[in-house]
Amino acid sequence: MFQRQAAVFLYAVSPVHMGAGSAVGVIDNPIQRERHTGHPCFAGSGLKGALRHGFEAIGGDPALIDRLFGPASDSGDLHAGAVSFGDAQLLAFPVRSLKNGYVYATCPQALARAQRLLALVGVATQWTIPMPGEGDCLLSNPALLSGAKLHLEAFEYDAKVSESLRALATDLSVRALPTGDACQFFRDKLAQDLVVLSDTDFAYFVQNATLVEPHVRIDEDSGTASDGGLFYTENLPPESLLLAPLLASGTRSKADKLEADEVLVKLKTALDGKLLQVGGDATTGRGLVMLKLQEG
Repeated sequence: MFQRQAAVFLYAVSPVHMGAGSAVGVIDNPIQRERHTGHPCFAGSGLKGALRHGFEAIGGDPALIDRLFGPASDSGDLHAGAVSFGDAQLLAFPVRSLKNGYVYATCPQALARAQRLLALVGVATQWTIPMPGEGDCLLSNPALLSGAKLHLEAFEYDAKVSESLRALATDLSVRALPTGDACQFFRDKLAQDLVVLSDTDFAYFVQNATLVEPHVRIDEDSGTASDGGLFYTENLPPESLLLAPLLASGTRSKADKLEADEVLVKLKTALDGKLLQVGGDATTGRGLVMLKLQEG
């Protein structure tokens, strides 16, 4: 039984490929997506595995790995770990904009799910979630507009300035991104350039505006491209923001037991504000995310 809960924000600083296996479409290596929404997601098992693998590298005590995440299957002292991750849900997605380079796009559904998750782990928010119609959007920064329109990719939206959205975006930027000068620009941009689209319009962008990269497999003998060696890999773009639940219990090892509160402290000390590699293509710089833990 898990006694403590928290939420973990994951902010992509590089393209991220959390693979879903092969596919029969144009994209050979697609990313993981929720079945019912089509939104990109990170499986909780993948997050837990990545954190276990990189726990020492981000400053965690290696002596705690088995106690927190569970021992290897060939261990003589088998027991469950004290940490569980849920799937990370998409909260904000970068979309190219005519003004200010890009915006952080979100939708009522994504905001409501994040607010619900935060409430369930004991984090109170005072968000007023706006509800734009299809073809409309709400924003708080008039500098994004061309006349009364907002241009995202090749689409034009009727835009309205919302003062309540500024309070929501400011609160989100403080919760989601680590403190410090390195992230100040992005905290400010998230607070200023958050745009709320309808659920339908947001779903279109997260389905069709991801990063798709061609790869070529090289023949070792000839040094040229192999026949049939061209394939396409999908990545979640940098500046994407996701949110996952984190649950903690007391450790189950025979010695040096830790209570759930102590487990959560150990995790927060190790991962808060750190850079973690998740997913595939690590040797090409993919999968780098910053972590920010919110306790209830």
